[in-house]
Amino acid sequence: MRRRYASVWDAIEDTRHAAASLRARSELMIELSALIERSGWTQKQAAARFGVTQPRISDLVRGRIDLFSLDTLVDMAAAGGLKPRITVKRAA
Repeated sequence: MRRRYASVWDAIEDTRHAAASLRARSELMIELSALIERSGWTQKQAAARFGVTQPRISDLVRGRIDLFSLDTLVDMAAAGGLKPRITVKRAA
C-alpha cells in the first residue's frame, strides 16, 4: 500500500517540525532567487544587497537548503526589500 503525503517535505522528513522548517526555507529561497533574477543582479550585487558573500548567493541559487537557517533567510529577505511573514495554520 502506498502512503500519501501532504507535501514532498512531509515525505522526506521524519517529523512535522523538520518538514515545516524545510518548507519555510524552500519558500524563502525560491523568493530570494526570483528577486535576484527579476532584478538582474549578479551574484556579487545580490551578495552586497543581502549582506552576505558571493559564495552564499551561489549556494542559494543552487538550492543548497541544508546550508541555510530560517533566520538567515529571513534576514536576507528583509535586506533585499522583501517583507517575509510567517503564517500559522492548524494541521489537517
